[in-house]
Amino acid sequence: MHDHEQGATATSTEPGPAGDDTRLKRSVTGKLLFLFILGDVLGAGIYALFGVMAGEVGGAVWAPMLVALVLAMLTAASYAELVTKYPRAGGSSVFAERAFGSPLVSFLVGYCMLAAGVTSAAGLSLAFGGDYLGVFLDVPAVPAAVVFLVVVALVNARGIKESVRANVVMTVIEVSGLVLVVILGALVLGRGDGDVGRVTEFPDGVGVASGVLAAALIAYYSFVGFETSANVAEEVRDVRRVYPMALFGALLVAGVVYVLVGLAAAVVLPADQLADSSGPLLEVVRAADVGVPDELFSAIALIAVANGALLTMIMASRLVFGMAEQGLLPRPLARVLPGRRTPWVSILVTTLVAIALTLTGDLGELANTVVLLLLFVFLSTNTAVLVLRKDRVEADHFRVWPVVPVLAVASCLLLLWKQEAGTWLRAAILLAVGVVLYLLAQAPWWKATHEPLRDES
Repeated sequence: MHDHEQGATATSTEPGPAGDDTRLKRSVTGKLLFLFILGDVLGAGIYALFGVMAGEVGGAVWAPMLVALVLAMLTAASYAELVTKYPRAGGSSVFAERAFGSPLVSFLVGYCMLAAGVTSAAGLSLAFGGDYLGVFLDVPAVPAAVVFLVVVALVNARGIKESVRANVVMTVIEVSGLVLVVILGALVLGRGDGDVGRVTEFPDGVGVASGVLAAALIAYYSFVGFETSANVAEEVRDVRRVYPMALFGALLVAGVVYVLVGLAAAVVLPADQLADSSGPLLEVVRAADVGVPDELFSAIALIAVANGALLTMIMASRLVFGMAEQGLLPRPLARVLPGRRTPWVSILVTTLVAIALTLTGDLGELANTVVLLLLFVFLSTNTAVLVLRKDRVEADHFRVWPVVPVLAVASCLLLLWKQEAGTWLRAAILLAVGVVLYLLAQAPWWKATHEPLRDES
């Protein structure tokens, strides 16, 4: 998951210049929105997760990708309706507040996105410290992950300027690595070295339905990220017309790329070799043996993973800062560095939590935790679509058939049911911490001793 994410977009009630309904500049075209969503979805996790999926379904790694795409499209339809119906809303927590009228529910939805972001960064740091880094340095994965998170925190604290152009560049690098794997798979097949039969092979003793569903849970992680596009709705030109096309188009392109990569990987290598590696796509490049240097492909993978983790931690720290400023989290979390004006306390706290999470599980387990947390967000959004059907708006907007959000809710419940006890425990601890912090921030005695912070620059 490539998450540059979930801070709520400003929702001014003042009209902008030329009678526009927002003070934000509508500078994002449909094509740029498509690339933005594609960059979020075609994220770093896929460079590591194919091995985990191969362990579940053998050579049929394309099948859970297809299932996960369908499940993601169901929930994406709910976002398409709500974003085009309320194009100035700041995302999932705002939809929840509008539908349910509960500050606590709205907080928990926002907090789930925050916790998912930090957990995702922890998983990506483990991917960074794995076999891709091993091409350059022979170091244990967990210590490498910790050092990596500290470096990310220092870059975050120094301050970073992002642009859509930078996102496009990073997306091109990530996609180039995945396209390379597909091309190599075709070359191996063309010279008669591949084994097409492997794409339908399942591990011994694994049922097709149970194996595909278990792997789809992991594959779902590779599609999340589309939900963050709700936060740029105010900056998109003609948002009601272009948003659904950009959203569904990006998901479909990502799904096609993932399925092709899965087919190519299975053709080139046996599933057990993919499953044994934390850099499975590097193993595919090596096995193709066409002269692509290990260092080149590993560098592409490390850039993808590092960019995903950095953008995710920037999002998480800013979201903590924003929630603290609004009084939803304890106000000391909103302290900023003098001069740099970066939220150093929230950066420190989110980094420490991410480091702690790297000690609680491997990449697959952390990816499942991210999915579990986001499933609560998606449950809320899919339900909100149905609840808000009674709220009519004058403008034309995308409308999904009522059965689709119902199916989306069912898909979320199915994926939640498939989660393991350890994943529930990790998510429950994160949520419990959030509830405690929320209650602490609301306590009168705490508010009395922690006044809103003044400008520290």
